[in-house]
Amino acid sequence: MDPMRFLVTDVESSNRVSGKLVSGQLTKDDSIVTAPSGHQTSILAMEADGSSCVSIDAEAELKLALTYSVNLNPGDILAAADLRPEFADQFEAQIEWLEESELLPGRTYSLSAIGGESEATVSRLKYRIDQTSNQQMAAKTLSKGDRGVVNIALTRPIVYDSASICAATGTFTLYEKGTDNAVANGAIRHGLRRASNVHWQALDVDKQSRAAIKQQTPKIIWLTGLSGSGKSTIANLIEKKLIAKGRHSYLLDGDNVRHGLNKDLGFTDADRVENIRRVSETAKLMLDAGLIVITSFISPFRAERDMARTLFTEEEFIEVFIDASLDICEQRDPKGLYKKARAGEIKNFTGLDSPYENPLKPEIVIDTVELTVEQAADLIIEYIGC
Repeated sequence: MDPMRFLVTDVESSNRVSGKLVSGQLTKDDSIVTAPSGHQTSILAMEADGSSCVSIDAEAELKLALTYSVNLNPGDILAAADLRPEFADQFEAQIEWLEESELLPGRTYSLSAIGGESEATVSRLKYRIDQTSNQQMAAKTLSKGDRGVVNIALTRPIVYDSASICAATGTFTLYEKGTDNAVANGAIRHGLRRASNVHWQALDVDKQSRAAIKQQTPKIIWLTGLSGSGKSTIANLIEKKLIAKGRHSYLLDGDNVRHGLNKDLGFTDADRVENIRRVSETAKLMLDAGLIVITSFISPFRAERDMARTLFTEEEFIEVFIDASLDICEQRDPKGLYKKARAGEIKNFTGLDSPYENPLKPEIVIDTVELTVEQAADLIIEYIGC
């Protein structure tokens, strides 16, 4: 029989709650535990459809009276005391991909499960399961209808079971972030123990202290635009001007990081997502060091630029759209990349056979036809108050 799991939906008092029995059987006098808090109590009385009952099976809507008062909140789980659920922010799962566009490991999705909701990232695609043979196949992405085994990392832990133990609390749905568009259904296989072994280390020197000694306000100046739009040229001049003003800065350039930090990545959509994820985390560390960080990346997808923005406060992140049309960029073609892409020598080239999604609400728009590089750099520096 499935283990007892009761989802609390309403808390009347510290010993009276309402909710739904989502799994197993519940009986008067059963010993139970609250999750995630872990407090123990027992069932004093149960009521279903306005009538008292002694024992009942899932999927019943119930009102419960508890023997001992415990601290409970809507969304908590009551579980059998001798078979407790887990509580963690990382686990391995099998998923079925539902969306027309491919799974992109590293992209942020929304996860919804009985045990909680959280932003979620597929941190690793371990393998795809062949639909005919059920064999494990190496893969970098999943297409619509594909099944695969993945590691999932959450921004906040949830209460869950392995699906083999309890289907109700062991399954989840992934959604496109900010929408109700379901992209995957999943079944949890097991938790990743390293999640409970890694803790944030409190440090005495913080971002404000590092910024104060530099006498500046840390910022992220995130330049995005097509290849050939002028991002690198403008970014380089911004840093020269900041250094001339005595500011402490660092420029993260798209080509340069691919010689080291991201040299293992190609230019598929999945690799582009991971490229921006790594750069975003690096920029966050540099901002924490008190620096003004300039990033110059095509960063073609809104979802990854939005993900980068969420790592910083509203005042810290300045998105700068270097707005130049594909025709203009192709006429400039400073590195000869468009010519090679048109000749078929470069695949997955942004603007041609890979999409670029214009920013919707950037802090600054730079028209490189109307403005010189000098004017563009001055405009950005003036905006950040340096």
